Amino acid sequence: MHEGSRKAIVAAFFANLGIALSKVVGAVITGSAGLAAEAVHSFADTGNQGLLMLGAKRSMRGRDDEHPFGHERERYFWAFVVALVLFSMGGLFAIYEGVSKLRHPHETSNIAVALVILIVAILLESYSLRTAVKEVQHIKPSTMSYWQFIRTAKQPELPTVLLEDLAAETGLFLALAGLLLGHYTHNPRWDAAGSLSIGVLLVAVAFILGVEMKSLLMGETTSPENKRKLLDALRSHPHVQKVIYMHTEHLGPDTILVATKVIFLPSLPASDVSRSIDEAEEAMRKAVPEATFIFIEPDMARLVV
Repeated sequence: MHEGSRKAIVAAFFANLGIALSKVVGAVITGSAGLAAEAVHSFADTGNQGLLMLGAKRSMRGRDDEHPFGHERERYFWAFVVALVLFSMGGLFAIYEGVSKLRHPHETSNIAVALVILIVAILLESYSLRTAVKEVQHIKPSTMSYWQFIRTAKQPELPTVLLEDLAAETGLFLALAGLLLGHYTHNPRWDAAGSLSIGVLLVAVAFILGVEMKSLLMGETTSPENKRKLLDALRSHPHVQKVIYMHTEHLGPDTILVATKVIFLPSLPASDVSRSIDEAEEAMRKAVPEATFIFIEPDMARLVV
């Protein structure tokens, strides 16, 4: 895991833990549905950061007989679990809490306590979100939008933390709006509406995360830039006559598998073909260090009758 990803996860973990504890106290004192939904959301987010760190740790295990390509997909798997937790513990609970208060409305008490807790939570979440944005900017090309980064990033931690923090910050403002509207209109259904809005938001974010992590788990090709570098390195070898095809797949954020079929010069002896393959692999790894596993299959040109 890159240092930037670790820094964003640690910042989010401690921010969410502090926010969650304060929201629990606030929800008990005030009876606010929005605060209760946000408390569960923050506890889910805290657990999610732990899951991301667990995935990073487990992915560092080396290759073995049962996993010849290593364990880097652990990072994708645990990020997918994060999406499930965000959907169930965050989104569905918030919707349940909102529906429950719509059916049995009651006004929020001690609104001053709720306001203080929400404002503190917004400040802490802003710090976590700022950290995530700052770390994303270190690796995101300036011409790429944040949405494109989320869709194309091969490392799961930063997009996950970024989306979670954005959802959390938006959810806090929704809870604040529901609380204030419910208090000043004397209609507690506004607080319930805030909880429902938070639930819908979290379900949407969980769906986006789930789709992206599923795609990575299934195996995504590397970026067009990396593929171009690999092809250029292979074609630059003097004994390579033609590259028939090249397939790439990310086994993890920093591990790429490359399978390619190549036509070498027909006059080349078998021993030279073997040596040429080794040289080509070395050149490809130099061009793209993440190309850990490279399989080059020699072929020959076929006459078309």
